[in-house]
Amino acid sequence: MEKVPMTAQGHQMLEAELQRRQSHDRPAIIQAIAEARSHGDLSENAEYHAAKEQQSLNEGRIAELEDQLSRAEIIDISKLTGDSVKFGATVTLVDEDTEEEKTYQIVGDQEADVKLGKISISSPIARALISKAEGDVVEVAAPGGARSYEILKVEFV
Repeated sequence: MEKVPMTAQGHQMLEAELQRRQSHDRPAIIQAIAEARSHGDLSENAEYHAAKEQQSLNEGRIAELEDQLSRAEIIDISKLTGDSVKFGATVTLVDEDTEEEKTYQIVGDQEADVKLGKISISSPIARALISKAEGDVVEVAAPGGARSYEILKVEFV
């Protein structure tokens, strides 16, 4: 059973989603199925089939969340230190071609959200950054071609 690394914040997010799906979404879907069932013939009842499909998707996500939470290895970022990039680090980079600065936090796969500046530990850029330190230049094989970044700052916030 492989452990799934995640931050405490990511763990709380997954627990909140699981709680919502179990206590809010599940009863609402059951109600929708009961209502659709009351309309008669189930073989041609689109509402019934849509509600059953929604139930299947919800139950699948609940099982996935329970699995991830049971295998979670919560890493307390506040206790991490060092000069090199590792899980939980917040890294400030500068693109050597465009001079654009970017800041990313390296997090678990389930909590990654590029819009919020959180990248997955398994993403190409995070894999290139691991074990590097401030001042290092990393080459990242991106879908649009290779990119070079210089690491400006590594911190654990």
